[in-house]
Amino acid sequence: MSRLQEITIANHTLTNGSTHTFHFTYQVVGQPLHSAPIVLVNHALTGNSEVAGDKGWWNSLVGYDKVIDLNRYTVIAFDIPGNGYNKQQAHLIEDYKAITTKVVAEVFWKALDRLHIDHLYAIIGGSLGGSIAWEMTFIRPQAVDHLIPIATSCKASDWLIGNALIQDSILNNSSQPIEDARMHAMLLYRTPASLQQKFANGYKESESQYAIESWLKYHGQTLNGRFTLQAYKLMNHLLKTIGQEVTDESLKAFGQHTNTKIHCIAVDTDYMFTKAEQEYTVALLKDNCKHITYQEIQSIHGHDAFLIEYEQLNNLLKPLF
Repeated sequence: MSRLQEITIANHTLTNGSTHTFHFTYQVVGQPLHSAPIVLVNHALTGNSEVAGDKGWWNSLVGYDKVIDLNRYTVIAFDIPGNGYNKQQAHLIEDYKAITTKVVAEVFWKALDRLHIDHLYAIIGGSLGGSIAWEMTFIRPQAVDHLIPIATSCKASDWLIGNALIQDSILNNSSQPIEDARMHAMLLYRTPASLQQKFANGYKESESQYAIESWLKYHGQTLNGRFTLQAYKLMNHLLKTIGQEVTDESLKAFGQHTNTKIHCIAVDTDYMFTKAEQEYTVALLKDNCKHITYQEIQSIHGHDAFLIEYEQLNNLLKPLF
């Protein structure tokens, strides 16, 4: 039986002053609502609300007797509005450039309000999901016990904004936009050393192409089979909007007014959200925040290490759960 539930947030005001009604889905797993501490898991760019179970994208971390133990916690995961997970064409967002990560964070809080949830034990997310976790905590700095942003940043770098532009250009101009954009993105999620280790210049005679080419095409075709173009345009666009209103001064002010324990986890080889970005944030907050820590996943694999190096991540998270 599907755990997917739908929610509507009507007439939400966007940054451009217009209003939008958001229809999106969510899942609740583990203990019944209001019977146990609540953990909100935010998904990454091509993820969704299915975080646990046989098909759960983070089932190495979330599950019964896992680090985020469903015997002890209630876990909620929202689908980012417009990500298309519920297959409803009418719920996609045409004017995707009007949506920001802050808007998504606001809508998530409204959804939690609808579920009569005003306090979270933790918000955890990797990549884009971690950035939305930051935005949510900025909005309600007293409502979260633990903020756990992984392989992410609270503000988009110029490198990230530039790559989002290239992705947007591919998505709006290519004859096979999702496949081509995904192939390009896969290179951002890994490192040259990771790909060299994986393929070692292997050549597939039966396909008359290099193994790396076959792998990239496979990932492009796979995403094309489960993502719509409109959804992918939105999700890519959100990257450039991360922390648009965040300044060093606003970050310091947040640190002075929050009781949230912040646990930043970076990947030492991440190109997409570099460890230097997280180190800068931690250095800025350490004199203004009651509790903030910084830890690293050591990996050859770059950004995707937060999904690959699950043993390291589990060990870093065990003390929190």
